[in-house]
Amino acid sequence: MSKPLEIRGGMLARNTALNLGGHVIPLVVGLATIPYVVRGLGSAGFGILSIAWVLLGYLGFFDLGLGRATTKFIAECLGRGELDRLPSLVWTSMGYQLIFSVPGCLVAAGLVPFLVGELKVPPGLISETRLSFYILAASLPVVLATTTFRSVLESAQRFDLVNYVKVPANVSVFLLPAIAVWLGLHLPGIILLLVLGRLGATLVYLAICLKIFPNLGKSFAFDSKLLRPLITYGGWITVSVAVSSVMVYGDRFVIGALVSMAAVGYYTAPAEIVNRLGIFPGSLVLTLFPAFSSLDAWGEKEKLERLYARSVKFLLLCLGPLLVLIMIFARDILRLWLGNEFALKSTLVLQILAVGVLLNSMALVPFTLIQGLGRPDVTAKFHLLELPLYLGVLWLLVERMGITGAALAWTLRMGFDAALLFGATWQLRLASLHTLAESGLIRSIIAVLTFGVVLSVASWAGWTFFIQVVISALVLSLFAAGTWSFVLDNPDRDFLAGAAGRILLTLRSAH
Repeated sequence: MSKPLEIRGGMLARNTALNLGGHVIPLVVGLATIPYVVRGLGSAGFGILSIAWVLLGYLGFFDLGLGRATTKFIAECLGRGELDRLPSLVWTSMGYQLIFSVPGCLVAAGLVPFLVGELKVPPGLISETRLSFYILAASLPVVLATTTFRSVLESAQRFDLVNYVKVPANVSVFLLPAIAVWLGLHLPGIILLLVLGRLGATLVYLAICLKIFPNLGKSFAFDSKLLRPLITYGGWITVSVAVSSVMVYGDRFVIGALVSMAAVGYYTAPAEIVNRLGIFPGSLVLTLFPAFSSLDAWGEKEKLERLYARSVKFLLLCLGPLLVLIMIFARDILRLWLGNEFALKSTLVLQILAVGVLLNSMALVPFTLIQGLGRPDVTAKFHLLELPLYLGVLWLLVERMGITGAALAWTLRMGFDAALLFGATWQLRLASLHTLAESGLIRSIIAVLTFGVVLSVASWAGWTFFIQVVISALVLSLFAAGTWSFVLDNPDRDFLAGAAGRILLTLRSAH
């Protein structure tokens, strides 16, 4: 048995920062290149490309949760130091992914004519669109292989290596279409370039995996006994993802059916503002998932609970003030970004959704803990329970309150989901409520609420926008100083100091 993987706070903070950068950098490139691509392809051509981007991302759904299962089981092996089991896990998962990709390709290809017909594609672009989507369908094995090899590195907490590949790969999603437009290529050529870019990323991931774990190249074991645990775990993950996807986008369809398509726009704009903040908790839980699995496998119960409690507290302290600022300045944000009409109709929506995003961000930690410790059935059953309740409340509130009702229904679901998840971690004895309270969570809640009350009073005073910004900056500085002195304890301060040093060291080494 080899030495088990050690989980350290500085490493987790560095990995979270790397994941965050991995989201932000491609977004910046996309903002710069999309206008050029739109001019080159036209609005209809760009619309088809945007759908192709979505489909390329969602092809991973065909892995039936095996990517997540692979991450968990490999993290457990590394947590126990059982490197000899690694080849059978990786190559068995890879083998089943490739087997499943064959019917997946056929299903995806069979849906192409239906999809092209339903999208109302302009006559001149129908053949190009059909060929582009067939190329996407054929790329499924590449997409699933990428997921498997990336999971190996994530399990080992090598998010530095993951992002060295993922960032260029995600940048290429926006950059390659711009290059293709410059070269005069049409949609099929653009899609083919995107697929080849994904293939290149897959091969690099494979090369890195073989370098980090040389025994992967020495043994190509295939263990049929692993199928049942992989499929069982991955199946529940698939159910959870499928149901949550319906709940994530269902509000848009209900608004469009009961109100108007214009109302969908007034709702989607503020939703996009707050949803973008999800990249921070998303970056954190991507790191936490293999960490929880490794700590559980090694029997580090106390360390696991501390990591869980600290993650919840830090998310609240980081996102809470930011979302309070969004709620206070919601009208001004919308007015400056989209104009007075959006500010008039979407301000309350933005404020309500900001509360929901905070609840959802906090709930991601127990969600990840439950799945990381081997109970994805719990989160899937919660989603199955929430789906009919949410859709019923959503329909009722949208009928009576329009887009404000949709925002309220979504936020209520986030609160209900958070209560279920935190309750489940206590009921299943994965983490105690005492650990959360002892970590300073109550003090953190009081600090964020105080910050919100002070800023609310300042906003009601009728001062100019400039004065409110100055006061907000002052109150935010006081909040940071007060949090450091009275909310965080010595282990928290040591953790943050060590994390900051680790991040700075990583940035220096990158240069």
